[in-house]
Amino acid sequence: MAKVQNQKLYHCLYEGFCYFRIKTVMVNEEDIRRETVTSVARQMLIAARTAPKGRGRDTIIAAMATDEERYRIADKMEQIAISENLTFFARDASNLRRSDALILLGTRIEPLGLTYCGYCGFDSCGAKNGFPAVPCAINLTDLGIALGSAVNVASQYHVDNRIMYSAGRGALEIGLFEEGVSVVFAIPLSVSSKSPYFDR
Repeated sequence: MAKVQNQKLYHCLYEGFCYFRIKTVMVNEEDIRRETVTSVARQMLIAARTAPKGRGRDTIIAAMATDEERYRIADKMEQIAISENLTFFARDASNLRRSDALILLGTRIEPLGLTYCGYCGFDSCGAKNGFPAVPCAINLTDLGIALGSAVNVASQYHVDNRIMYSAGRGALEIGLFEEGVSVVFAIPLSVSSKSPYFDR
């Protein structure tokens, strides 16, 4: 076999009549869509992690939901829509079912020990600590920056997205996060000819 291949190569080099035909297979966008969206979602998680944090303390929780978790969140959102008479929860649940991926970003509530702040409504972190259910304003600011960093990545790749409080609340309600995480927002991702998150 090697001798035959060498003879073919000889003819190609010195007689100029040999043509190599390489078989190629066309790649359809629909066939790589899910893989591409997943790759972008993973980069969004990295962007959220490297976003600036107050005093350099990281309280951010960043994850990508599985398809099963995404549908469970949508189910819970539909239940909330009925129990709380919030129709936009049902609308957003429909969006989740039509999405290709779902990012979840949350924060633990951990005051930074500042003696002069007051952004949460208390004079100091020490005063706020007596009310653990009250969020730390700096933690929430860090979460907002992380959300912005994540959706910036999605926009660079032209992946449709929307930050949703409703889906984040649904994720909390079904217990996807550890104790201490009390604020979560979600970012569904979609690749289609028309974004499902606008003109709803």
